[in-house]
Amino acid sequence: MKNIIIASTSTLHGGTYLEYLLPELQLHFKNCTSIVFIPFARPSGISHTEYTDKVRETFEKINIEVKGLHEFEDKPKALKNAEAIFTGGGNTFLLVQQLYHHQVMTVLSETVKKGTPYLGTSAGSNICGLSIQTTNDMPIVYPPSFQTLGLIPFNLNPHYLDADLQSKHMGETRETRIKEFHAFNNIPVLGLREGSWLEVKGEKITLKGDLSARLFEANQAPKKITSGSDLSDLK
Repeated sequence: MKNIIIASTSTLHGGTYLEYLLPELQLHFKNCTSIVFIPFARPSGISHTEYTDKVRETFEKINIEVKGLHEFEDKPKALKNAEAIFTGGGNTFLLVQQLYHHQVMTVLSETVKKGTPYLGTSAGSNICGLSIQTTNDMPIVYPPSFQTLGLIPFNLNPHYLDADLQSKHMGETRETRIKEFHAFNNIPVLGLREGSWLEVKGEKITLKGDLSARLFEANQAPKKITSGSDLSDLK
Protein backbone atom coordinates (compact mmCIF):
# COMPACT_ATOMS: atom_id res chain seq x y z
CA MET A 1 0.00 0.00 0.00
CA LYS A 2 1.44 3.37 -1.01
CA ASN A 3 2.46 5.55 1.94
CA ILE A 4 3.52 8.94 0.61
CA ILE A 5 3.77 12.62 1.57
CA ILE A 6 4.07 14.96 -1.43
CA ALA A 7 4.89 18.46 -0.17
CA SER A 8 4.99 21.70 -2.14
CA THR A 9 8.09 22.93 -0.32
CA SER A 10 10.64 21.99 2.31
CA THR A 11 10.81 25.39 4.01
CA LEU A 12 8.18 27.99 4.79
CA HIS A 13 9.15 31.66 4.95
CA GLY A 14 10.66 32.38 8.36
CA GLY A 15 10.93 28.70 9.28
CA THR A 16 13.71 26.15 9.25
CA TYR A 17 14.14 23.15 6.97
CA LEU A 18 11.08 20.82 7.16
CA GLU A 19 10.04 22.49 10.43
CA TYR A 20 6.37 22.79 9.52
CA LEU A 21 6.19 19.12 8.48
CA LEU A 22 8.09 17.51 11.36
CA PRO A 23 4.98 16.49 13.36
CA GLU A 24 3.61 14.78 10.24
CA LEU A 25 6.96 13.16 9.48
CA GLN A 26 7.18 11.69 12.97
CA LEU A 27 3.95 9.83 12.25
CA HIS A 28 4.80 9.07 8.63
CA PHE A 29 8.16 7.49 9.52
CA LYS A 30 7.14 6.15 12.95
CA ASN A 31 8.34 2.62 12.16
CA CYS A 32 11.62 3.71 10.56
CA THR A 33 15.06 4.18 12.08
CA SER A 34 16.80 5.14 8.83
CA ILE A 35 16.07 6.84 5.54
CA VAL A 36 17.76 6.93 2.14
CA PHE A 37 17.94 10.50 0.89
CA ILE A 38 18.11 11.29 -2.84
CA PRO A 39 20.13 14.54 -3.16
CA PHE A 40 20.35 14.65 -6.95
CA ALA A 41 18.32 17.87 -7.44
CA ARG A 42 21.11 19.91 -5.77
CA PRO A 43 19.39 23.25 -4.93
CA SER A 44 21.64 26.25 -5.67
CA GLY A 45 24.20 23.78 -7.01
CA ILE A 46 25.24 22.47 -3.59
CA SER A 47 27.03 19.12 -3.47
CA HIS A 48 25.36 15.82 -2.71
CA THR A 49 27.29 15.68 0.56
CA GLU A 50 26.29 19.19 1.66
CA TYR A 51 22.66 18.50 0.88
CA THR A 52 22.66 15.18 2.73
CA ASP A 53 24.29 16.77 5.78
CA LYS A 54 21.53 19.39 5.87
CA VAL A 55 18.85 16.72 5.76
CA ARG A 56 20.68 14.63 8.37
CA GLU A 57 20.60 17.52 10.86
CA THR A 58 16.84 17.78 10.54
CA PHE A 59 16.06 14.09 10.82
CA GLU A 60 18.26 13.77 13.91
CA LYS A 61 15.48 15.72 15.67
CA ILE A 62 13.14 12.76 15.21
CA ASN A 63 15.85 10.11 15.72
CA ILE A 64 16.12 8.92 12.13
CA GLU A 65 19.48 8.20 10.52
CA VAL A 66 20.06 9.56 7.02
CA LYS A 67 22.32 8.20 4.29
CA GLY A 68 22.57 9.75 0.83
CA LEU A 69 21.90 7.57 -2.21
CA HIS A 70 25.15 8.86 -3.73
CA GLU A 71 27.03 7.02 -0.95
CA PHE A 72 25.88 3.59 -2.19
CA GLU A 73 27.72 1.73 -4.91
CA ASP A 74 24.62 -0.34 -5.77
CA LYS A 75 21.94 2.34 -5.89
CA PRO A 76 19.01 0.17 -7.07
CA LYS A 77 19.68 -2.27 -4.23
CA ALA A 78 19.89 0.61 -1.72
CA LEU A 79 16.42 1.80 -2.71
CA LYS A 80 14.92 -1.69 -2.69
CA ASN A 81 16.26 -2.27 0.83
CA ALA A 82 15.50 1.19 2.23
CA GLU A 83 13.27 1.53 5.28
CA ALA A 84 12.13 4.88 3.90
CA ILE A 85 13.01 7.27 1.06
CA PHE A 86 13.13 11.06 0.80
CA THR A 87 13.75 13.01 -2.40
CA GLY A 88 14.56 16.68 -1.83
CA GLY A 89 13.94 19.76 -3.92
CA GLY A 90 16.17 21.63 -6.31
CA ASN A 91 16.24 21.36 -10.10
CA THR A 92 13.71 18.85 -11.42
CA PHE A 93 15.45 18.38 -14.78
CA LEU A 94 18.72 17.50 -13.06
CA LEU A 95 16.95 15.16 -10.64
CA VAL A 96 15.23 13.26 -13.44
CA GLN A 97 18.39 13.11 -15.56
CA GLN A 98 20.29 11.59 -12.62
CA LEU A 99 17.55 9.09 -11.75
CA TYR A 100 17.68 7.81 -15.32
CA HIS A 101 21.48 7.94 -15.43
CA HIS A 102 21.74 5.74 -12.34
CA GLN A 103 18.94 3.48 -13.63
CA VAL A 104 16.77 3.93 -10.55
CA MET A 105 13.61 5.63 -11.88
CA THR A 106 11.72 2.36 -12.32
CA VAL A 107 13.13 0.85 -9.13
CA LEU A 108 12.11 3.91 -7.13
CA SER A 109 8.58 3.82 -8.52
CA GLU A 110 8.14 0.11 -7.87
CA THR A 111 9.58 0.34 -4.36
CA VAL A 112 7.28 3.17 -3.29
CA LYS A 113 4.24 1.50 -4.87
CA LYS A 114 4.97 -1.56 -2.73
CA GLY A 115 4.66 0.52 0.44
CA THR A 116 8.07 1.90 1.39
CA PRO A 117 7.32 5.28 3.08
CA TYR A 118 8.24 8.16 0.78
CA LEU A 119 8.59 11.89 1.24
CA GLY A 120 9.00 14.31 -1.65
CA THR A 121 9.45 18.06 -1.49
CA SER A 122 9.43 20.43 -4.48
CA ALA A 123 11.36 18.59 -7.24
CA GLY A 124 10.97 15.40 -5.22
CA SER A 125 7.22 16.01 -5.41
CA ASN A 126 7.24 16.91 -9.11
CA ILE A 127 8.47 13.42 -9.93
CA CYS A 128 5.50 11.81 -8.16
CA GLY A 129 3.23 12.80 -11.04
CA LEU A 130 3.08 11.45 -14.56
CA SER A 131 5.68 13.84 -15.96
CA ILE A 132 7.77 16.91 -15.11
CA GLN A 133 6.22 19.02 -17.86
CA THR A 134 4.58 21.31 -15.28
CA THR A 135 7.69 22.03 -13.19
CA ASN A 136 8.81 25.64 -12.65
CA ASP A 137 12.50 24.84 -13.12
CA MET A 138 15.04 25.79 -15.77
CA PRO A 139 16.05 22.94 -18.13
CA ILE A 140 19.74 23.04 -17.18
CA VAL A 141 20.30 19.46 -18.35
CA TYR A 142 18.51 17.21 -20.82
CA PRO A 143 16.87 14.14 -19.28
CA PRO A 144 16.19 11.19 -21.59
CA SER A 145 12.48 11.38 -20.79
CA PHE A 146 10.01 13.70 -19.03
CA GLN A 147 8.14 10.66 -17.66
CA THR A 148 8.47 10.13 -13.93
CA LEU A 149 7.24 7.90 -11.10
CA GLY A 150 3.50 7.89 -11.76
CA LEU A 151 2.66 7.54 -8.07
CA ILE A 152 -0.38 9.77 -8.58
CA PRO A 153 -2.47 9.93 -11.79
CA PHE A 154 -1.98 13.65 -12.48
CA ASN A 155 0.73 16.30 -12.58
CA LEU A 156 1.78 18.84 -9.98
CA ASN A 157 2.86 22.45 -9.96
CA PRO A 158 4.61 22.89 -6.58
CA HIS A 159 5.21 26.39 -5.19
CA TYR A 160 2.00 27.47 -6.94
CA LEU A 161 1.54 31.25 -6.90
CA ASP A 162 -1.60 33.21 -7.69
CA ALA A 163 -1.30 36.20 -9.98
CA ASP A 164 -0.53 39.42 -8.08
CA LEU A 165 -3.17 41.85 -9.32
CA GLN A 166 -1.30 44.78 -7.74
CA SER A 167 1.94 44.02 -9.54
CA LYS A 168 3.09 46.13 -12.49
CA HIS A 169 4.86 43.12 -13.93
CA MET A 170 2.54 41.86 -16.63
CA GLY A 171 4.49 38.73 -17.50
CA GLU A 172 3.21 35.19 -17.61
CA THR A 173 1.66 33.58 -14.53
CA ARG A 174 1.65 29.97 -13.36
CA GLU A 175 -1.88 29.73 -14.71
CA THR A 176 -0.64 30.90 -18.13
CA ARG A 177 2.06 28.24 -18.20
CA ILE A 178 -0.38 25.50 -17.24
CA LYS A 179 -2.79 26.63 -19.98
CA GLU A 180 0.08 26.24 -22.45
CA PHE A 181 0.63 22.69 -21.18
CA HIS A 182 -3.06 21.94 -21.67
CA ALA A 183 -2.94 23.08 -25.27
CA PHE A 184 -1.10 19.80 -25.93
CA ASN A 185 -2.01 17.55 -22.96
CA ASN A 186 -5.14 16.40 -21.13
CA ILE A 187 -3.43 15.52 -17.85
CA PRO A 188 -4.92 17.37 -14.85
CA VAL A 189 -2.52 19.66 -12.96
CA LEU A 190 -2.78 20.49 -9.26
CA GLY A 191 -1.31 23.82 -8.19
CA LEU A 192 0.06 23.10 -4.72
CA ARG A 193 0.62 26.19 -2.56
CA GLU A 194 3.44 26.57 -0.04
CA GLY A 195 2.69 24.74 3.20
CA SER A 196 0.32 22.28 1.50
CA TRP A 197 0.92 18.62 0.82
CA LEU A 198 -0.76 15.49 -0.48
CA GLU A 199 -1.10 12.44 1.72
CA VAL A 200 -1.28 9.20 -0.25
CA LYS A 201 -2.47 6.09 1.58
CA GLY A 202 -2.96 3.22 -0.82
CA GLU A 203 -5.08 4.69 -3.61
CA LYS A 204 -6.53 7.48 -1.45
CA ILE A 205 -5.09 10.96 -2.12
CA THR A 206 -5.95 13.75 0.33
CA LEU A 207 -5.00 17.43 0.29
CA LYS A 208 -3.48 18.48 3.63
CA GLY A 209 -2.33 21.75 5.18
CA ASP A 210 -4.05 25.06 5.89
CA LEU A 211 -4.42 26.29 2.32
CA SER A 212 -6.54 25.36 -0.67
CA ALA A 213 -5.06 24.13 -3.94
CA ARG A 214 -5.97 24.99 -7.52
CA LEU A 215 -6.98 22.31 -10.00
CA PHE A 216 -6.48 22.83 -13.72
CA GLU A 217 -8.08 20.56 -16.29
CA ALA A 218 -8.01 20.95 -20.07
CA ASN A 219 -10.82 23.10 -21.48
CA GLN A 220 -12.25 23.84 -18.02
CA ALA A 221 -12.13 26.78 -15.63
CA PRO A 222 -9.71 26.30 -12.70
CA LYS A 223 -11.28 24.89 -9.53
CA LYS A 224 -10.58 25.61 -5.88
CA ILE A 225 -9.76 22.47 -3.90
CA THR A 226 -10.14 22.85 -0.14
CA SER A 227 -7.88 21.21 2.43
CA GLY A 228 -9.13 17.77 3.36
CA SER A 229 -10.51 17.08 -0.12
CA ASP A 230 -10.22 13.60 -1.58
CA LEU A 231 -8.48 13.62 -4.97
CA SER A 232 -8.46 9.87 -5.50
CA ASP A 233 -10.75 10.01 -8.54
CA LEU A 234 -8.74 12.72 -10.33
CA LYS A 235 -7.43 11.39 -13.64
